[in-house]
Amino acid sequence: MRRRFRDMLAQLGGCAVLPRRPLLLGLGMLFLLGCAGAAGREAPPNFVILLADDLGYGDLGSFGHPTIRTPNLDRLAREGMRFTQFYAAASLCTPSRAGLLTGRRPVRSGMMGARGVLYPDSSGGLPAAETTLAEALQARDYATALVGKWHLGHLPEFLPEQHGFDYFFGLPYSNDMRPENEHWDYARENFPPLPLLEGASAIERSPEQAQLTRRFTAKAVEFIERHQEQPFFLLLSYSAPHTPLAVSAERTGTSKRGLYGDVVEELDWSVGAVVETLRRLDLSERTLVFFTSDNGPWNWRGLDGGSAGLLRGAKGSPWEGGFRVPAIAWMPGTVLANVTSSALASALDLFPTFAGMAGLQPAAHSGLDGFDLLPALTGAEAARDELFYYNLGNLRAYRQGGWKFFPQAPDSWPGEERESGRPLLFNIEQDPSEKHNLADQHPERLARLAARLAEFRRMAPQTPSHLEGILPEHQEAYARYRADL
Repeated sequence: MRRRFRDMLAQLGGCAVLPRRPLLLGLGMLFLLGCAGAAGREAPPNFVILLADDLGYGDLGSFGHPTIRTPNLDRLAREGMRFTQFYAAASLCTPSRAGLLTGRRPVRSGMMGARGVLYPDSSGGLPAAETTLAEALQARDYATALVGKWHLGHLPEFLPEQHGFDYFFGLPYSNDMRPENEHWDYARENFPPLPLLEGASAIERSPEQAQLTRRFTAKAVEFIERHQEQPFFLLLSYSAPHTPLAVSAERTGTSKRGLYGDVVEELDWSVGAVVETLRRLDLSERTLVFFTSDNGPWNWRGLDGGSAGLLRGAKGSPWEGGFRVPAIAWMPGTVLANVTSSALASALDLFPTFAGMAGLQPAAHSGLDGFDLLPALTGAEAARDELFYYNLGNLRAYRQGGWKFFPQAPDSWPGEERESGRPLLFNIEQDPSEKHNLADQHPERLARLAARLAEFRRMAPQTPSHLEGILPEHQEAYARYRADL
């Protein structure tokens, strides 16, 4: 694919519209490579995304946790920018990752639905017609790698190397999706042993989970060292601190927070190892590092789950605790240092931000749902003023500025009290814990937000879910399981 892009650029003298596949033209996802890519342009920056799995808003020292020690992430925040209002693209793994990689709401790619996420018995995955950030960067001759968790389709046609990554080492789905999952009889009877993949090949079955963070870190460091002379994009997608929790012997019992704290502190060690590699290779000022989480914490796991801090809710819910996640940006000399930003930002914004910095400017009709974050990273105003909260394919809430509106209270979630079914209105900047319903005090504002949400619902494109399909060999067993619920 990269050769096809290079040939196209050569024929057009360096300025071209870059479609990934003919289908893409029908979707309007075109990227214009500006003449800034011509000879003489300074090499584009590198990009590293460090993506935790189920890490809560309140689980880092720099975001207020009193006992979990995260010195490397805290230093990254001091030397860079800490976002206090950064949102995952969804509050569950599969749709969140789809949104981050495509820059589009996951309902538009069909990567959201009633089943929640993809499973080992799923027949679907990220559609070939979707352009990922990795594919867009390949068009600028970036080396691309995904190390860690994928969770956008485990069949060969859906794996990372079919979506723009030159190299993949990791898990095709969540680390709990295995036969020994003690909470789910259907999984024990129908799921295969958890595979560890390199490319499309399973190199191990049921890998030792206590070593995964260290193994992922080693592969990430190797990739950076191998490609230090060319632009690269690395997505280091941890399986931690998603349950089941496991940590190396060196970290066992070292945190006051118990096993969960041990796991988060090992994740912090990994971040330090990656950033130290960039420093050692003199790549710091040429590399944008962005740390965040795919969604909020799995807090009904008790002490094995994380904390959303002062926020209400957890993963899977449309409350703030499901969507708002810790986020830190670091690039010395470009990203402002020691700044706490309250700019409204989203994982959807990473695609247009990175693409713009790489010289790939999204065309006006590109269909991305994200905004360029570079102005916010360098001290200007952020462009985003709205957020839409989807849950299992349904639009559940809407935020405009400091106000968040629920047409009706969401269903109860483990650990949550049931609200009445009436509309909810929160001033989310004054009341981030969503405790005080102001619907009765602000009827005019409520009506305006309801009208905007209804307008968006009418206009917003939505693709049928790709999460519901079951592989033929599992359909009968799955039907029995559903009937027993």
